Amino acid sequence: MKKILALVLALALLLCGFAVAESKPYISVISKGFQHQFWQAVYQGSLKAAEDYGVEIYFDGPASETEIDAQVEMLKAEMAKNPAALALAALSTDAVMDQLTECIEKNIPVIGFDSGVPNAPEGAIKATASTNNQNAAALAAIEFEKLEGFGDMLFNATAEAPVVIAVISQDATSESVTSRTTGFVNKMAEIAADYNTVSIEGHEKWAAPVDGAAIKIFVQISATTETADIVNASNAVLAMEGLKAIFLSNEGAVNGFLAATADGSELGDEGQYKDLIVAGFDAGATQKNAVRNGWFVGSVTQDPFQIGYKAVELAYKAYIGEEVADVDTGAQWYTAANIDDPDIALLVYD
Repeated sequence: MKKILALVLALALLLCGFAVAESKPYISVISKGFQHQFWQAVYQGSLKAAEDYGVEIYFDGPASETEIDAQVEMLKAEMAKNPAALALAALSTDAVMDQLTECIEKNIPVIGFDSGVPNAPEGAIKATASTNNQNAAALAAIEFEKLEGFGDMLFNATAEAPVVIAVISQDATSESVTSRTTGFVNKMAEIAADYNTVSIEGHEKWAAPVDGAAIKIFVQISATTETADIVNASNAVLAMEGLKAIFLSNEGAVNGFLAATADGSELGDEGQYKDLIVAGFDAGATQKNAVRNGWFVGSVTQDPFQIGYKAVELAYKAYIGEEVADVDTGAQWYTAANIDDPDIALLVYD
């Protein structure tokens, strides 16, 4: 009888050991939204990271990015579960200060993702997984140079007949749009300098004028973010002598520019701007249509899948005590040729 009891006890201890060994760290992932396709792609990335790193996650976000109170309630519910780590894209840093303080007190590492947790208390956020907008916009300049004849065009430009490459942005204040403008301007200037003399003109924030330059990079900022003002800014650029290429730094700039070109049809084979090289940033229905029709040579999209993946990866690494740092989640160049590829289709959200 004693042998049987000992055997039962040993088996129970063994099963208990297996249960402990198989328990997974629990990571809460609270986003700024949930229903939009962008956040669904973030969700898919976080699920893949959870699978790869053997963790359990809970992913949620409010129905819209205006519902700050709803996000706070989600965060409170998750904090009651004492997660091993937290990944957070805060709608309002001020609104989640109590939870950030609680995480510090309980030694729960917090990872920011997408726009992160701006102006959080020092030490509250271990790292952030987000798009480096300068690097992402630079991708458009790199892809321009790959186009057949683009380099020759730059090389053959003269001071008497300069090549103009324009950037249209809806403002010069928001971090993301400003960084994209800077990223494209800097990379294009670097590329163009290998072919000819370069002058950066237009808005004073980026201007570096050079007299007699053969290549002009012109930055046009809309008076406001309203579509009508972006249309006016686009028309001013379209009237420039020597205009050969345009980069549109966000969805607002894209929509305003398309409105200025008869919904993009003037960029078609029979349109007056058929030879103009155009690229955008982001996705959306109108932009994807412009890419599919060949009116844009391509566009840059953030990589929401990697935003979700890296957020969970960083959260897990912080939980096990590894040093973590901010990561650039990258961007992708999509064209009419690859827009329907599964890996790209996930990223080009409406």
